[in-house]
Amino acid sequence: MAKWGEGDPRWIVEERPDATNVNNWHWTEKNATPWSKDKLKALLDGFAIAESGLECTVSSIEKLEGEATANNRKGKLIFFFEWNIVLAWKGRYNDEEVTGKVTIPNLSEENDVDEVELTVTVDSSNPASEKLKLFMYNIGREKLRKQLDTYIRELKADFAKGLILPKKDEANGTDAVPQKKDKETVYASGFNKKKIDLETVTSVGDASKKSVGGCKLDLKKLQETEKFQCRANELFDALTREDMVTAFTRGHVKHELFEGGDFVYFGGNISGKFEKIVPNKKIVQTWRYKQWPSGHFSTVTMELEEKEDHTELNLTQTMIPAAELETTRQNWQRYYWNSIRSAFGFGSFLC
Repeated sequence: MAKWGEGDPRWIVEERPDATNVNNWHWTEKNATPWSKDKLKALLDGFAIAESGLECTVSSIEKLEGEATANNRKGKLIFFFEWNIVLAWKGRYNDEEVTGKVTIPNLSEENDVDEVELTVTVDSSNPASEKLKLFMYNIGREKLRKQLDTYIRELKADFAKGLILPKKDEANGTDAVPQKKDKETVYASGFNKKKIDLETVTSVGDASKKSVGGCKLDLKKLQETEKFQCRANELFDALTREDMVTAFTRGHVKHELFEGGDFVYFGGNISGKFEKIVPNKKIVQTWRYKQWPSGHFSTVTMELEEKEDHTELNLTQTMIPAAELETTRQNWQRYYWNSIRSAFGFGSFLC
C-alpha cells in the first residue's frame, strides 16, 4: 500500500507523456468528426428512395451539425456521437414536383437506429405532396435509417482501426507483462477539447489539525469562484442530474439525489454523500478522494448565484489534506469546471 501523500495525485488515468499505451491500458481518443461528416454526406446526399412506382431523392443536406469520437480504454472501444441533420428531398407524382424535408434531430449512441426520430414535412399542401409525404413517412424513413445504420457500423468497424494497439506479446512474440487485476473502471473526461480561460478566484484558509489512525493531518480549506455562461437552474442540473453528470465525467456514476444519498464518480476515485440540496441554489456534500486516508472526508459546499448574464458558483471545501490541496484545486478545474463547460456549452465570455 502506498504511503499517505505518495499515491497517484490524479483522479483519473491520463495518457503517458512518452505516448506509449502498454496493452491498451490508457484511454485514447480519436476525433471522428471530419470522417463522419464525409461519410454521412456520401450516404445521404443524392440518396434515391424508390418503391412501387414512386421515387424520391435527397436533393441536399441543409444541416449537418454535431461531433463524433472513437475511444479505446483497456482494449475496449467506446463511441460517442451526436448529430443534428436536416435533409431536403424532392420527387414527382402525376407530373407535379414535390419538395420537402426530413429532420433528424438526435442521431446518437444513446438510441438504437430504429428509435431515431425522423420527421417528414412537405413545402406545399396538395394531393401530390400528401401522396409523397406518406411515401417518405412509410418507406423513406426506413431506408434512411438503413443508411444511418451503415454509418454507425462503418464508424465502429473501419474508422476505429488502429485504436486497438498490438499487445506486447502480440507485437514481439514475448510474454505479456503481467497486469494488476482491474477492480474498477476509470474514465478520462474526453470533453476537454480546448482550454477555456475564465476568471477564477482562489483563496486558502488557515490550516487545522485532525487525527486519523493515530496520525495528525495538516488540513486546508479551498475556496473558488467560477463563472458559467448559463442560468442557475441549468448549472444545478449539470451537477445533479444523473445523465448530465455521466456526460461530463464520461463514465458510469452512482448518483442518489436526496439528502443522505451516495454518489460515486470517476470509477470510484471520488465518493461521498449529499448532505443538503437546495434546488438551483446550494449543494452540500461529504466528499473524499480515494487516495486519502481511510475514513477521512472533506465537506464541499457549492452555492449558485445567478447574475444578469452568467451564473457564479462559489465552492468551499474544508478538511483537505495539505499535501493534496493544489492537486485538488487543479482537478476541480480540469475534471469538473472545464468538462462541464465543454460538455454543455456553458463556455467562455466575450470581452
